[in-house]
Amino acid sequence: MMNGSMLEVAIVGATGIVGQQFVAALDQHPWFRISCLAASEKSAGKTYEEALRDPDTGALRWYCSENRPDSVLHMTMQDASALDLSEVDIVFTALDSGIARTLEPRYARTKPVVSTASAFRYDADVPILVPGVNLEHAQLIHTQRKKRQWNGFITPIPNCTTMGLVVSLKPIHSEFGIESVTMTSLQAVSGAGRSPGVLSLDVTDNVIPFIPGEEEKVQTETLKILGSEVDGRVSPADFKVSCTCTRVDVLEGHTEAVYVSTRKRCDPREVSDSMRRFGTRMLDLPSAPKELLVVNDDPFRPQPRMDRDVYGGMAVTVGRIRQDPVREYGVKYVLVSHNTRLGAAKGAVLVTEHLVKSGYITTQ
Repeated sequence: MMNGSMLEVAIVGATGIVGQQFVAALDQHPWFRISCLAASEKSAGKTYEEALRDPDTGALRWYCSENRPDSVLHMTMQDASALDLSEVDIVFTALDSGIARTLEPRYARTKPVVSTASAFRYDADVPILVPGVNLEHAQLIHTQRKKRQWNGFITPIPNCTTMGLVVSLKPIHSEFGIESVTMTSLQAVSGAGRSPGVLSLDVTDNVIPFIPGEEEKVQTETLKILGSEVDGRVSPADFKVSCTCTRVDVLEGHTEAVYVSTRKRCDPREVSDSMRRFGTRMLDLPSAPKELLVVNDDPFRPQPRMDRDVYGGMAVTVGRIRQDPVREYGVKYVLVSHNTRLGAAKGAVLVTEHLVKSGYITTQ
């Protein structure tokens, strides 16, 4: 970081699966130091290790593939509803949207809040930031602070399904214009979390054809993210999005089949070249991948098991870019993105790194 000092961060909802992903993503981070962990009142006063243990079996309920960081296991948990932020620079929240709607504004009165919840994504003065795609929307933070009389702010990342889609659409939208997008997702079971989650007997040897609220989120968020910031608000992109979101028997990595009708004539090679150029224009930040968007020419790729972990799960991989014969101008392709890394905590950490570098977040 520019001045060499570490920023102190709080993780709210630290015992849940997304909270654990924040803990893993922030362990040994060169800019950020975990100084506060918070969850529900029942966890307050316990160590993080005690809060993670099953009271009946004693099992440590750590769900991340990364090893649990021993450095935070003995940290005392705070009550999220009575959080002391006096020594904190940034708040990362991994809350359910209902709770986030109440707690995040409390934190934002004094501190920057970077969230994975959908609670404030659709408010006019709240940017949904995606690395490399629309970071200029961060200017909305000034409007938000003035309007709400906050010293801090709230900025959420998008739904994990939206994340992969908008990264792939950005170069097409910029170079050829978009008339419409149709997308069908095959989403990993990890996107459902642990509670209530997806029962194995429901999803094994099966496809669940409905994820409540998912399609509306993707359609709304895509247009906001790819829209333009004008006079303190986002003017949504002027194309239509239609999607069908399904759950499949894959552990991690969302696959999406995308059909794009463009405003200018383009062929698959032009789209592929555009994506490759865009993919290499990445940020010089600690969590940034070498390429945000990777084009794979193998007709059997991308596949979640083979491509979700490209660049540590921080890249979107695209393949099977073809002409779409149904559309006058248009292409179709398949993408894979990591829903619990780029689409969750690690993506939020990358956004926060940009906000620090751009001066929206500073030390106390």
